[in-house]
Amino acid sequence: MSTDVVMPQMGESIVEGTITKWLKKPGDKIQRDEPLFEISTDKVDAEIPAPASGILQEIKVAEGNTVQVNTVVGTIASDGEAAAPAKAAPAPAAPEKKAPAPVRPAAPEPVRVSHEEDGDHARSSPLVRKIAREHNVNLGQVEGTGLGGRITKQDILDFIEKGGRPAAAAPAAPVSVPAGKAPTPVAIPGDLVPMTQMRKIIAQRMVESRRTSAHVHCMFEVDLTRIVQLRNKMKAAFEQRNGARLTFMPFFVRAAIIALQQFPIVNASVENESIRYHRHVNVGIAVALDWGLIVPVLKNADELNFLGLQRGITDLGERARGKKLKPEEVEGSTFTITNPGQFGAVFGLPIINQPNSAIMGVGGITKAPVVVTDGDGNDSIAIRSLVHLTLGYDHRLIDGAIADQFMASVKKALEGWNEEIG
Repeated sequence: MSTDVVMPQMGESIVEGTITKWLKKPGDKIQRDEPLFEISTDKVDAEIPAPASGILQEIKVAEGNTVQVNTVVGTIASDGEAAAPAKAAPAPAAPEKKAPAPVRPAAPEPVRVSHEEDGDHARSSPLVRKIAREHNVNLGQVEGTGLGGRITKQDILDFIEKGGRPAAAAPAAPVSVPAGKAPTPVAIPGDLVPMTQMRKIIAQRMVESRRTSAHVHCMFEVDLTRIVQLRNKMKAAFEQRNGARLTFMPFFVRAAIIALQQFPIVNASVENESIRYHRHVNVGIAVALDWGLIVPVLKNADELNFLGLQRGITDLGERARGKKLKPEEVEGSTFTITNPGQFGAVFGLPIINQPNSAIMGVGGITKAPVVVTDGDGNDSIAIRSLVHLTLGYDHRLIDGAIADQFMASVKKALEGWNEEIG
């Protein structure tokens, strides 16, 4: 008996998915629940496990194709079965040759690569070759991750997105480039590069958020010296005892939870002409990926202790980068935290993650000279570790006074930290 491999239903609202990469090729032996292929939907990018153990008998849907949920995309033959010869989905027939499109003016030392002469037809689809022609890409420079080194749509889009393009074509006869002697990629200003599916979704949601919420921002400077010293003192023992790294993020999450419990309107959402006050704090934590941005959600964060927060944050971040998240794990946030400071930003003005009413941005932690006052009122200069926190909030729901009081509560919790960290 063979087992069908189907495009999974990754959430109630998801009706289709795109196969971005097959992790096995026909004839490979696989174990049940072993990662078999990768998909991209409008919610998440995810690895899909094998539904059974056996031999991958056939790939019915090639990489780069989008199909409806429950579509059979491959078959697995049982281990002891005399399976038919394994095969991959056939590549579409090559399109008719048309007159070449006009080329751009030549850049310095231009080189034109003949795609027909470098074997690209044998390892790419017509769609991939079309994209290559439109962006003047030498497919010989693109590393294929598909079956037999085949170049997928995602491979070439990633290549273009990273700026890897050969110099512009000159109006001259094609010149073959010997293997290993491909021209150095040159980014050409003015090129039109297709968005990835994730980038399209991010763009759509950011514009929708701007149109939906009346964005206002406030910024607070917070003295994080106490927490920096505590973390430096405790991080080795914390990791040894708990098997988890001690980062700064759970401190910010915990301080936000304390403030959200004091000011529940910041944890609320607008629903038509009503206000939804959420029973729990579900914290969305933005994770930067090489291919975009995703916001996994730490559900019921208000019920977790510090160690639970750290473990949850670490787990979500690792699975986001490893494409292991489920659709329900990127839904249902009531408040969001983003951390541009990890890349050196002093502060940011983040866009609200709908349907939240607020988002807190965490800037970089830096040392600076600060005037400090002792208990007797005497001033002195001290070196302190400072961070700038920004709150982006929806003025339809949250007034400036509430936003400032909320951030003052966050500041107080961080500067006067007195909780056990586990």
